[in-house]
Amino acid sequence: MTTTETKSSRARGMVLAGARGLGLALVLLPGAVLCFTLSLVSIALIPIGIGLVTTPYVLSGVRAFADWRRMLAAEWAGVRIPSAYRPMPEGANPWARTFAMLRDPATWRDLRWLPVDMTAGFVTALLPAVLVLYPLEGFALAVGLWRVFPDEYWYGFVPISDQASALGAGVLAAVFLLLAHLYSTRLLHAHFALTRALLTPSQAELAERVRVLTETRRDAVDTSAAELRRIERDLHDGAQARLVAMGMDLGTIEMLLDKDPEQAKRLLAQARKSSVDALAELRDLVRGIHPPVLAERGLGDAVRALALRLPVATEVSVELPGRAEAPVESAAYFAVSEVLTNAVKHSGADRIWIDLHHGDGMLRATVTDNGKGGAVIGAGSGLAGVERRLGTFDGVLAVSSPSGGPTMVTMEIPCALS
Repeated sequence: MTTTETKSSRARGMVLAGARGLGLALVLLPGAVLCFTLSLVSIALIPIGIGLVTTPYVLSGVRAFADWRRMLAAEWAGVRIPSAYRPMPEGANPWARTFAMLRDPATWRDLRWLPVDMTAGFVTALLPAVLVLYPLEGFALAVGLWRVFPDEYWYGFVPISDQASALGAGVLAAVFLLLAHLYSTRLLHAHFALTRALLTPSQAELAERVRVLTETRRDAVDTSAAELRRIERDLHDGAQARLVAMGMDLGTIEMLLDKDPEQAKRLLAQARKSSVDALAELRDLVRGIHPPVLAERGLGDAVRALALRLPVATEVSVELPGRAEAPVESAAYFAVSEVLTNAVKHSGADRIWIDLHHGDGMLRATVTDNGKGGAVIGAGSGLAGVERRLGTFDGVLAVSSPSGGPTMVTMEIPCALS
């Protein structure tokens, strides 16, 4: 790149930084003030019940505002600001959503950021625009427009009273323009660096994240070990025992073919039935490990096939424009299967609805029944196992089950579809 091209590029960068800083400052101040004020009012209204309804929406707006700034930081200054919000499942009642968001450290980090953003953040966003635009006034004064300004007018620290002082203002404007050329882009970057310093998760949060991941990994390992023991037990007690019995029957048949053909025929019929039973058990075992329909046709059809085997009338709604990765599909399938098993065994429902869809980077599965309600996530319950299974993939589980029903169980796993 030639010297002329370099200077032209820097000039464009200076003007662009000024324009971006001005636009950001004009949106930043009212946006930050509005978000901060609404958040304080909504949280203050929680004790009288109004805040339970409004707080999730207000805090979601704060998150959207913060995410918009993260996007601008990446696009305008190359500053990457991680987002560490805990996923919020759909379908949870307002009380659960409100206090889940208030327990999220990222929520309070956003609320601490807003006052700084409306003060120091506003100044650092406006400075590039000031450095770019303020010299225009000085040059206008230098070319004679000082006469239309009132007496004792000041430009910076230069009092304007005649043409000589107006030229002095022009010299000061040139200095400001040089500063803009050198620092406007850096000042805009400094604004986003300040934003990053306030919105980046703390070491304590990262440590907590590592702890959660360690626990979910341990749960996954324990679950896998238990699953292997179950498969071994089922093979030993089921298909293997039948195959051993078939072998013994075939040996007996071989000896009876000439001596007692009728008895040999009866044993052959028994061996044929044992082979059918062993094959059925092997198919059930394979289906429990990874259903063939799940591998071949995806989560939607696998859940439909699962619903057809239920003794309760079940409606399935699927809106999945693609397929998730195989481990995610498997986790979602068995989570839905466990929830359906609980509903059939304990809810007393005569109708179940299943909804599968993908949106906002989340695979969501909702199982609703019209049973007696009262389902809770407790130690040793099937739902606790579902929660552990989803936690391996950063997924979440929400249960709304008032006494008398209905029960709604919502599962979410962050993923992308192919």
